[in-house]
Amino acid sequence: MRRAAYTVCVLLAVSWVSDAQPRVNADAALTADFLQRVTSYVKLHKEAAAGLPPLKPGTHNEGIPEYERLLRERIRELRAGAKQGDICTPAISAELRRLIGMAMRGADEKRIRESLRRAEPVILSLHVNDPFPEELPLQSTPPTLLLNLPRLPPEVDYRIAGNSLVLRDATANMVVDFVPNALGGRK
Repeated sequence: MRRAAYTVCVLLAVSWVSDAQPRVNADAALTADFLQRVTSYVKLHKEAAAGLPPLKPGTHNEGIPEYERLLRERIRELRAGAKQGDICTPAISAELRRLIGMAMRGADEKRIRESLRRAEPVILSLHVNDPFPEELPLQSTPPTLLLNLPRLPPEVDYRIAGNSLVLRDATANMVVDFVPNALGGRK
C-alpha cells in the first residue's frame, strides 16, 4: 500500500513537472520582439547602403542631403509595402506606451514634461518611409524617458512628434515606424 501511494505521488509530480511550461515575462518577450524587428530593419538599411559610395570624412553639408536621399530611395524600394505597425505592432506599441507612462508617472515626470514643453514641438502627419522634414527641428527625446525605452542601434533613434514616438532612420532621415499617441495627453 505504501509503495502504491509512493508511486502515485511520483507519477503526479512527474505529470505536474512535464505539464509546466516555462514562464516567459510577457514584457521582456515584447521588448525582444521589438528589438528583433529593429535588427531586421537595420540589416535592410545596411543592404541599401552597401551599394552607395560612402560619405567621406569631412563631407560638406551639401553632400549629406544627397546621400540621405539616395539611401532613402533604396530603403523605400526594399520595403515598398512598409506600413505603420510593421515594427511597432499594436502589442509592441502598447508596451512602449506602458514604458513611457512609467517614466511619466515617476519622480522624473515634471522634468520630462518641462523638457518636452521647452523643446520646439514638432507636429506633422507621419507616414512610414517619408523623410523627416529637414526644416523641422529634431526634437530630442528626454534622456530620462530614453532610459525606460529599449536601447536602439545607432542607425535608428527615437524622436517625439506631437504625441507620437517616432522610430527614425538617423542616416536616411526617414520615418521607419511610429507609435501614435505614445505620450497620451501631453501637457
